[in-house]
Amino acid sequence: MSDVDVLYTSSSQLTQKSGIQQLVLSHGSELEEISNIPCFFWGSITDSLLTAKCLMTISKVVRANYGPVDLTMFDPIVSAGTEQLRFEGFSSCNGVYARLDLLEDAIDGEFIASGTTNVDFNEPMLHALNSIKKGEKMVMGVGSKEVSVSTAKSKVVERNVSLPTRWIKGLTSVQLFLAGMEERFRLNKIQIIPLFQSIPKTAVKSNFYLSKRANKFVFSPIQTKDSVFIGGIHRLRLLEGLLPYCDHLIVYQEKDAETVCFVMDFGKMRLSLALSPSAYRGFSGEGNVLENMIQTVPDEWVQAVNSLLKSNEMFDPTLLSIEHDVNFDTMDALTASLSSIGLLGYDLNESQHYYRRLPFKMSRILALNPRLKNARKLVSDESVEFKVNTPPYIEAKVKGTDVEHTVIINGDQFRCTCNWFTNHQGQRGLCKHILAVKMLTKDG
Repeated sequence: MSDVDVLYTSSSQLTQKSGIQQLVLSHGSELEEISNIPCFFWGSITDSLLTAKCLMTISKVVRANYGPVDLTMFDPIVSAGTEQLRFEGFSSCNGVYARLDLLEDAIDGEFIASGTTNVDFNEPMLHALNSIKKGEKMVMGVGSKEVSVSTAKSKVVERNVSLPTRWIKGLTSVQLFLAGMEERFRLNKIQIIPLFQSIPKTAVKSNFYLSKRANKFVFSPIQTKDSVFIGGIHRLRLLEGLLPYCDHLIVYQEKDAETVCFVMDFGKMRLSLALSPSAYRGFSGEGNVLENMIQTVPDEWVQAVNSLLKSNEMFDPTLLSIEHDVNFDTMDALTASLSSIGLLGYDLNESQHYYRRLPFKMSRILALNPRLKNARKLVSDESVEFKVNTPPYIEAKVKGTDVEHTVIINGDQFRCTCNWFTNHQGQRGLCKHILAVKMLTKDG
């Protein structure tokens, strides 16, 4: 599967005019209506030093790689709307997800349009961000107000940048983990720095746990009651440059006690760092979203939601159901489907989904999930034969390649005789045979 080629009309750059730093993040999209928008946001940043350090941290994340394969570095994406900006991205190995939320008090400017786009973090701009001093005024533009932003000493070259398919898949799965998290610990400024100083300096294979002893937090390889599991703890060193500025650190953990998220609260802005269960396991390969994608979302539904909601706007399914006279079950299905194709992110601080306008076509999301595509082919080829179809108990035979598989579903329990299920036991999402059966059942 090839990456998404995104066209930039200019390079991102930071220039100085009359003593004011002006940061222009070039954007690109495969959607014409977004590509034709010259600028999403233009205005001042109220704390330029802290914002620059947070953006540098996001850059460190997207350039980090903790997997066994050396992958190419990629640029983060940004959502603009509802008086805030969200920068987000994944590490090259897709095992670390980071998001910077610039809240209303962090920015002073005009939102010209609402949308989400891929942005260009080039080396000259990163160098300029790293040199920003405290008290300097900085003006940020998300997008480019002109076709050319060249200076007397530099030439703007039109170039293509690939939006990695693993990122697209990651956006459709990481929010499922975030939505299932609950707050476990809250650390103050005094507790944060000593804790992070105890992180091993080199990569470690063993798992660690975060525990609270009296009024002190510690990392330990020993699990205790109420401790938080952390796989690949050395990945937390990505946050080191922000420790002196953090007011509070909130630790969230998912129900399965494997995925964890650290949220640094700076008052005007927040930075979230989510870690997959291990350094060698990325968010995009889980396949847990496939069950929610069984029900196809009609294009007109997506267009209707696009017309109702702005990027970053909180998504309240109950309110939407009441206001637009939509059946609650239908809205639940829509919410699950929108989440599964990446149109909904999740804000841990608000404990609520928010709407995200993606810079790529919806058809691309479905094309990235071959198991779902293969399941639909099984259905169209009439390869599923029900032996028992009396929910909650269902038993079916599914034709495979030179073999016939048995699928049994009993309420929330399911199993299949195929190799995928044998190897993963449902930990990486449903196999194509179970998906096909669920598509044909009343519950699917």
